[in-house]
Amino acid sequence: MVPAVLTVTDIAGLVKGASEGAGLGNAFLSHIAAVDGIFHMCRGFGGEEVTHVEGSVDPVRDLDIIHNELRLKDLLVASNKVEGMRKNVERKIGGKDAKEEFDCLEKVVTLLNSGKDVRAGEWSTNEIEILNRQQFLTAKPMVYLVNLSEKDYIRKRNKFLEPLAKWLEAKGTGDKMIPVSCEFEQKIFDMTPEARDAYCKENQTRSAMPRIIRTGYHVLNLVHFFTAGPDEVRAWTIKAGTLAPGAAGTIHTDFQKNFIAAEIYSFDDFKEAGSSEAAVKSAGKSRTQGKLYEVQDGDVCFFKHGA
Repeated sequence: MVPAVLTVTDIAGLVKGASEGAGLGNAFLSHIAAVDGIFHMCRGFGGEEVTHVEGSVDPVRDLDIIHNELRLKDLLVASNKVEGMRKNVERKIGGKDAKEEFDCLEKVVTLLNSGKDVRAGEWSTNEIEILNRQQFLTAKPMVYLVNLSEKDYIRKRNKFLEPLAKWLEAKGTGDKMIPVSCEFEQKIFDMTPEARDAYCKENQTRSAMPRIIRTGYHVLNLVHFFTAGPDEVRAWTIKAGTLAPGAAGTIHTDFQKNFIAAEIYSFDDFKEAGSSEAAVKSAGKSRTQGKLYEVQDGDVCFFKHGA
């Protein structure tokens, strides 16, 4: 079995002034620029044994600092590009494409100056293509992880969760927040599978890691399909909306170039029919799809090609 993979890079937290180079700000910000999405881990537990750079625990304040630094860095980049393009655009050098990019970046500057993230704006298809080339930090999808004490995680109560939920709602970007306890996750990670199951059952809880991984995977607009044979079952990762030839191309580019058709059934139908391919086919759930079929999350695919 070869599963789908989500690669997560640990990047140290930002401090106030990072956008201007405070601490290791520029290095950290360049690391953030290299990723497709961001998990924001914020502290929601007390205790003097773990110091806090700001001297107290306040996750709303911490996220405000981080977001402000990301926004200021984007503002600096966008403003510099606007000023660098202004003379040429005024002289009509570069034509329509240059003017559209300039207008889009001016819109970015206005939005960032208002205190909003790039992803909070309303953008046309053409503007999105321009933004994708810029890789603005605040345009990246974000998921918020609130690190609680084990006690708060198990009892599902913490004084910071409601203020954080209101803070997220006020941002209007629809980002998700997931409570997690690193203390709890470390404890069960070191247990045997049997002891882990018993401990979770006793405390009527479970690990947050599967939910975190799935959420991170899907906010990146990723889905996966399966290929299955007697020797191997493999999950392949694609962007949502990928057509059958493109999905085949993730296995081998020749499959995409010489695509003929795909035999497809869903994992849900496979499970419902009794977890056998023959049962799926006898139930009439297997179907042949052509080049315009959009591969769905959980599809099991057999590609026919002339390579």
